[in-house]
Amino acid sequence: MPKHPKHVTAAEAVALINSNDRVYVHSVAAAPQTLIQALADRAPELHDVQIYHLHTEGEAPYAKPELARSFRVNNLFVGANVRRAVNEGRADYIPVFLSEVPQLFRGGTIPLDVALLMVSPPDKNGYVTLGTSVDASLAASQTARRLIAEINPNMPRTHGDGAVHISQFDRVVEVDYPLVEFISPEPTETERMIGGYVAEMVEDGATLQMGIGTIPNAALDAMTNHKGLGIHTEMFAEGVLDLVESGVITNEFKNKHRHHIVTGFVMGSKRLYDFIDDNPLVRFLDIAYVNDTAVIRQNPKVTAINSAIEIDLTGQVCSDSIGSRIYSGVGGQMDFVRGASLSPGGKPIIALPSTTSKGIRRITSQLNPGAGVVPTRAHVHYVVTEYGVAHLHGQTLRERARQLIRLPHPAHP
Repeated sequence: MPKHPKHVTAAEAVALINSNDRVYVHSVAAAPQTLIQALADRAPELHDVQIYHLHTEGEAPYAKPELARSFRVNNLFVGANVRRAVNEGRADYIPVFLSEVPQLFRGGTIPLDVALLMVSPPDKNGYVTLGTSVDASLAASQTARRLIAEINPNMPRTHGDGAVHISQFDRVVEVDYPLVEFISPEPTETERMIGGYVAEMVEDGATLQMGIGTIPNAALDAMTNHKGLGIHTEMFAEGVLDLVESGVITNEFKNKHRHHIVTGFVMGSKRLYDFIDDNPLVRFLDIAYVNDTAVIRQNPKVTAINSAIEIDLTGQVCSDSIGSRIYSGVGGQMDFVRGASLSPGGKPIIALPSTTSKGIRRITSQLNPGAGVVPTRAHVHYVVTEYGVAHLHGQTLRERARQLIRLPHPAHP
């Protein structure tokens, strides 16, 4: 007989968490805000609870300075809500390829005691889904000794790997609040220029991977005349929807999951969440599979569009830190840079403005001291700024420098 989880309050649910437990928190827009706050409220009773997660949206009260004795946050990707804690030494950062995070849980490197999740309501057969974030949260749900979930009617029911039977949960909490939305600002003129260069590099029939932000959206905005594009990406946001609706994205030339969009998680507006709800076009799959280079390379003309914080004149790319100050994480950039480079006709692209909003140049003779190299200079093929495209693959260090010198702002010769 399957067990029936107790429907309880958030405070009663997190009472299952003990001092020294290792607790996983669901990713991105699926971060369970009610459970998170209830856990933070228990701080006086707890000590040395280890919290693990990828990027999360919303509040992260367990990272407050006054709760440092109770909670230690170990970030597999660093978002704005924990960035200060990491750089002040009250939280930690684990550099790891996104494709390898599930194995940290499944292989026992990080054994989990509890997973805090947000799920869609159960269907008639008792299955909920992990909704907007399957990513590494699937592995967490399969390996944690205790599962606690918020059931939220606003969580989309998604197709793919994220179905979990309600009997697997130890405690569930009924909630009803909207998911955190991410509304990307309109691209600047500089970003539109970069997006235009990127779009010109995308061939008809290509399979796209893109990160979040204005440059990927600007590139997608410039692809309205393309044909037969496909999506196999760790995540996608708003910019994909218009191209699906206009028939530009058809997924017809993919070799893996033809006629389907493949992703690990999404973050965007309610329009995006409504689009994925019970939509068999979109498959949310285990990130160990989505980001596996052996899978990625099987699709044709994989074009990976990613950004960076800075690049030196040899082609080394810093993506996770500003000097020694941690800003984000390794994520899936390397997975797709390598996968695209091995795909027939593939193009790994690093796209970034030539300067920051404060006028600091981002293509430099040397990376800042302490900067983290994510794609090495041996992995980088194309670099794009508003001043054009540099093709570095197969070029000597001297030739690379000559190409990259063309891309900074003219005020920074």
